[in-house]
Amino acid sequence: MGRVSQAQAQENRRRVVETASRLFREQGTHVSVAELMKASGLTHGGFYKQFTSKEALIDEATAHAFGELTRLRDSGTEQYGGRHDAAQRALIDTYLSPEHRDDAAQGCPAAALATDMARGPEGGDAHRVYTEGVRDFAAWLATDDEDGITRLCTMLGALVLARATNGSPLSEEILGTARSALSTDS
Repeated sequence: MGRVSQAQAQENRRRVVETASRLFREQGTHVSVAELMKASGLTHGGFYKQFTSKEALIDEATAHAFGELTRLRDSGTEQYGGRHDAAQRALIDTYLSPEHRDDAAQGCPAAALATDMARGPEGGDAHRVYTEGVRDFAAWLATDDEDGITRLCTMLGALVLARATNGSPLSEEILGTARSALSTDS
């Protein structure tokens, strides 16, 4: 089999990073390299042509996930004509929805990767990217009256608890209660 072109190698790398970003949010960073490559439609051996280690992929996939979150926030601000308060309200409503609860793979990296980051090395790039991403998200959620950290903690905690209790009426109650609490903050 011949070598792949540079363009194909870049496409393969992009596909692996996107797949890893989804799988890590859905299942955690313990997903094996073999599982990641199979889900990407590539061979296990191709992994080490693209990445020096699984940790390097975790770093890149974490950055990719937070990049998606930033693009979502920015597009919401544009959609609401630069009205930051309206974009915040829409994002909070979407964040605390059953659809977001049920789709961890496409969801918030702050909620999905929290446990993995707490167990991983503090000095790694993924931990740094995660910390900066949480800080940026909290800053975006801030209002004139409230620190964004409180709002983010409410949202993230509610999402994690709603996912953990999914299938019970409590899950819906958690989402609704958090949405109501945050709507009084706006």
